Amino acid sequence: MSADTTTKNGSLGFEDKLWAAADVLRNNMDPAEYKHVVLGLIFLKYISDAFEERQKELAAEGDEEALEDRDEYIAENVFWVPKVARWSHIQGAAKQPTIGKILDDAMDAIEAENPVLKGALPKVYGLPALDKYKLGELIDLMSGIGLGTAAHREKDTLGRVYEYFLSRFASAEGRGGGEFYTPSSIVRVLVEMLEPYAGRVYDPCCGSGGMFVQSIKFIDAHDGKRNAVTVYGQESNATTWKMARMNMAIRGIEAKLGQQHADTFHRDLHPDLRADFVLANPPFNISNWGGERLVEDVRWRYGTPPAGNANYAWLQHIVHHLAPTGTAGVVLANGSMSSQQSGEGELRRKLVEADLVDCMIAMPGQLFYATQIPVCLWFLARDKGNGKFRRRKGEVLFLDARKLGRLENRVNRVLDEADIDKIAGTYHAWRNVGGGYEDVAGFCKSATLEEIAAHDFVLTPGRYVGAEEVEDDGEPFEEKMVRLVEALREQQAEALCANMTETIASRELSVVCSGQREFL
Repeated sequence: MSADTTTKNGSLGFEDKLWAAADVLRNNMDPAEYKHVVLGLIFLKYISDAFEERQKELAAEGDEEALEDRDEYIAENVFWVPKVARWSHIQGAAKQPTIGKILDDAMDAIEAENPVLKGALPKVYGLPALDKYKLGELIDLMSGIGLGTAAHREKDTLGRVYEYFLSRFASAEGRGGGEFYTPSSIVRVLVEMLEPYAGRVYDPCCGSGGMFVQSIKFIDAHDGKRNAVTVYGQESNATTWKMARMNMAIRGIEAKLGQQHADTFHRDLHPDLRADFVLANPPFNISNWGGERLVEDVRWRYGTPPAGNANYAWLQHIVHHLAPTGTAGVVLANGSMSSQQSGEGELRRKLVEADLVDCMIAMPGQLFYATQIPVCLWFLARDKGNGKFRRRKGEVLFLDARKLGRLENRVNRVLDEADIDKIAGTYHAWRNVGGGYEDVAGFCKSATLEEIAAHDFVLTPGRYVGAEEVEDDGEPFEEKMVRLVEALREQQAEALCANMTETIASRELSVVCSGQREFL
């Protein structure tokens, strides 16, 4: 099935079929190893597709010598794929009993030719537990799915496939899919609001690196310079960390992701980093983060976060890593805005009183591909009295965006360009001098710290923006009230008559049926 096929439910059209084929491989394999098998194969197909597309371009130019010229590929940000690792070679050997070793050798060859991938690719295909016949069938199925062509790179097909597979893996292990992949609608809102043109960009739970990818796209779209941004990240999941490295390498992004995966709370790989921009989608409401071992941690400037929920640990970790004028955008579960459990209300109060909270956004539901947990966006600013934040010191912007977006299917919602522009445009108008910002009932409200205190420091936007104004139709209130009451009485009378008719009919039917039974 072609990857161009798009089903009405918003999928790419082949994920279920691919998952079903891949899942047959699992047998008794350890889940961690099984992830490597599937995701590594998808990555190999991706880079091989890109290589072969570039090769066809060179062939069309009539330069035969260029076909095997490594520089012709590297110059176009395409990995050099040795012959033993090209998909045509892999597919040709799919039915051989040695296909596992052939794939492991292919991964070794790619790493040898592309040092940036050193240690990032799996070599698990020769494991005895892996059914080589089923592996060959999966290779045949994947051969009909394009992943690395220019068209699919533009659609981020690889990201969607990774998202789907990781969410399925995560679901099987009891974790939310948002831990691995953040939908582009959410990432774009974060990037458009923070505008990371230059400086240090940090994601303490970077997953597959989607925040970095979108940041670079933003820079490219605004004619910025990629080398003006330095990317720092950390990821605790071994498979996802490797995937992030592959993702960055594919896009030519130099990212400092550490020498290995590591837990951000217990082994901070960037302890001295003070970032200009932080973009993060931490795992939601995690309870087993080991907080009881970090009670006196230097990062808890505003209070020790509860051991049973890491939301406020993430917020304080991010504040700790912000530069003096740094800003951050963080995705969290809605409960973080109002929870009073385990001292979270007190932590929230201290963050507000320190004037760190810049903007709060209630997002539409159903944005995530794999989980329906409703989310909000926290925007933090280390120094709101500096530069472009001068007018908004002591204020917080509340945005209720729950009505925005459109359903692309029965399950998933997306934000269109106009929605993202409305959110980001409102924010920029609010925070910039002379931006022309005005409160809009039902959508946005600029609240003072005193107003927030009056709401017991609950940060749910709906408490502040109020109800959407209804356009006045010109009818006097007294006349409208009389008309509506009369209409209500008529509807009630009609309903009463309908009920009586139904009751009478029911009795008549009962009599008829009773007589019929006596007749019989």
